[in-house]
Amino acid sequence: MERLFVIIVAAAIGTGFFYWMSLSIRKQSMQDYVLSHLWLMHPNSICYWRTAMALIGYVLYFHSTFQSTAIIIFTFAAILDGVDGVVARGMNMVTKWGESLDPMCDKLTYLPPLIGFAYMGIMAPELVWLLVGVELFGQFFARKLLSYLSFSVAANNFGKIKAIICFALVIYCALLDANPGYINIGNEVLIACIVLSAASVVFKFIPNRLYADILSTLNFFCGIASLVLTHEQRFAYAIFAIILGQLFDLFDGRMAVKHGGTKYGPYLDDIADFTSFGLSPAYIIFQSGGDYAWIFGSLFFIGVAYRLIRFVAVDRKRTDLPEGVFNGLPSPAGALVVLGAALVAPPQVLWAIAALSIGLMVSHVRFAHFGRVILKQIPKPLFFMVSSVIIITIAFILKTKSAQLFGYLILVSVAGYMVAGRKMLPVGRGAKNGG
Repeated sequence: MERLFVIIVAAAIGTGFFYWMSLSIRKQSMQDYVLSHLWLMHPNSICYWRTAMALIGYVLYFHSTFQSTAIIIFTFAAILDGVDGVVARGMNMVTKWGESLDPMCDKLTYLPPLIGFAYMGIMAPELVWLLVGVELFGQFFARKLLSYLSFSVAANNFGKIKAIICFALVIYCALLDANPGYINIGNEVLIACIVLSAASVVFKFIPNRLYADILSTLNFFCGIASLVLTHEQRFAYAIFAIILGQLFDLFDGRMAVKHGGTKYGPYLDDIADFTSFGLSPAYIIFQSGGDYAWIFGSLFFIGVAYRLIRFVAVDRKRTDLPEGVFNGLPSPAGALVVLGAALVAPPQVLWAIAALSIGLMVSHVRFAHFGRVILKQIPKPLFFMVSSVIIITIAFILKTKSAQLFGYLILVSVAGYMVAGRKMLPVGRGAKNGG
């Protein structure tokens, strides 16, 4: 418990400092202080300082008895990863060197302790070295090639979320070191970090206008994978595949708006949505058992089809819906309602919940778009932290194989969206995106 207390205190102090700095950097007095103390407060200087702090923390943890001190130092160094960005944006100090320096310092912060914990037996060394290999490839070879091709070398969202998870993984390993009886999800989280690191590298080489189509394609294949897994009666994994598809769907529209797309993009998006959020959940209902499962599965299938067709043929052309507003519960959320219930409820209750989901989808009850309305109002640091927590939670569920916990997490999440989606409805006129 002492180790946990130290971690909580360190995280609270570091987070408090981050938000204090986020507010203070807007004041002229703080800006003047930064300009007069560039050796300390320049974003690149902060990178150097936090790397030095992390390396000191590494030595103290693995080569001395001052482990609590090391945890505090490392936690503060991890928080400073957000502070340097706050200063860079707030003071307009973003530089080309800083774009490369920041991710390099991230790696120097979390890779050494991860290697140390791997050889203490907390994680698989081969997975850690695989992460090191991907990270070094991305940092040196890929970035040099990107610079040669005049592509951006700045960290993307994959890399930012991966860095936060790696920082959290180091702290988690320190907790496991003192409490070996805790559930160890280190390898599962490490695999997520490897995937995110690889995605961070790959997506830097892809032309921006193809982002949306690639994400829609991945969403489609998640739906196909879910159908196969459902046929094999592996419902939890089938539902996980659909949720993964929803994450791809969440960002394909944003990428299309931000970077443009191809002429086939909207059609690909609609096909992917129908497969992942209509056909796949309907098949899960059908396989749930009971005399009437096929009826409710068919109704859900028809309901999603109607919802998407209405969106394409009618809602997109309406001028009385504000930008970022859905006419009826969006099909991904409707699918989540059914998927969560499929893991925790008996067939008869699942059918009733499916009927409720269908009714909300085909209704004219308005909901705010999660990606274009709700997400925009969430501060970026909080978004990255929440994303990291979700990934770690999923790793925990996969480790414990707790299908019911997974189901309740889904239901709580979609309930939260429905409440926020009603409360955060924008006012105005304009076209809509997403179904």
